[in-house]
Amino acid sequence: MSESLQLVVVSAGLRQPSSTRLLADRLAASTERALDNQGRAAQVSVVELRELATDIAHNLVTGFPNETLAEALKAVESADGLIVVSPIFSASFSGLFKSFFDLIDPEALSGTPVLIAATGGSVRHSLALEHALRPLFSYLHATVVPTGVYAATEDWGASSAAGTASADLGRRVDRAATELAALLTTGMATQRRQRPTEDYDDVVPFEQLLRG
Repeated sequence: MSESLQLVVVSAGLRQPSSTRLLADRLAASTERALDNQGRAAQVSVVELRELATDIAHNLVTGFPNETLAEALKAVESADGLIVVSPIFSASFSGLFKSFFDLIDPEALSGTPVLIAATGGSVRHSLALEHALRPLFSYLHATVVPTGVYAATEDWGASSAAGTASADLGRRVDRAATELAALLTTGMATQRRQRPTEDYDDVVPFEQLLRG
């Protein structure tokens, strides 16, 4: 039997309960089903950024993560695939979401399949997927699936006429999940990325460089 794929979900919702986490869970469940249809299993873990907010702020100031944050960063950097979901504030991802990914090794996500998603109060913010999230993960050299998923308030309940919007959200979730599963089951994506070991023994301290 093939080894289970490591699928990590990063949710940047600020409230509890959170529509951002709800969307993340739906995307993860749909991806698991798509993988199961291809005879592959996934081990899903969730990084809830709301619980790491203080740790992230301390890391940005001190330059060092505590044990809890270090484990979350390692999980993301070593994942076979990622599902990342942020609420949209001021037409872009949240500051908490960006701050977390600022701490990720710039080379760690190279080639990693990533499904991008976002939530917001209005559909007019949906373009944030393309002008904010997709460029961020392209910069990190990740492989972003073609379909991004945006869920507005109207997508979540019976407020939409005859449930049309909710059904449409379900179709978008399944399409994006199928695309992620397809990337995860290709030969390139299923192999663990082997990053070269860096040798820091010969690094000259910065203070010494300043002294010339």
